[in-house]
Amino acid sequence: MSVTRPAVASTGGAGETALDLPFEKALEQLEDIVRRLEKGDVPLDESVAIYERGEALKRHCEGLLQKAEARIQKITLGADGTAAGVAPLDVDAGVRG
Repeated sequence: MSVTRPAVASTGGAGETALDLPFEKALEQLEDIVRRLEKGDVPLDESVAIYERGEALKRHCEGLLQKAEARIQKITLGADGTAAGVAPLDVDAGVRG
C-alpha cells in the first residue's frame, strides 16, 4: 500500500526548488505557506507537505542571509579621515548602540 502526497502549489515555475530561488522569491513563498497554514483550512496531508516545503525555504533563506552577511564589510578610516581599507562588519557593535 503506497501513500501519495498531494501536489504542493508553488508560486514559482515548474521544477523550481528552494535552492533555485532568490531570497525575495523564497521569502514570498514562505510567507504564502505561513498564511495558508494559519488559515487552518488546508487538509492534513497537504499541511504536512507545505510545512516541509516551508522548512526547506526557511533553511534556504537563512543560508542566503548568512552569505550576504559574510560579504558585508565596513570601510575603515585612516587618521586623516579618508578611506583606508575595509574590514569585516561587526554586526553586534551596531546592535549595542
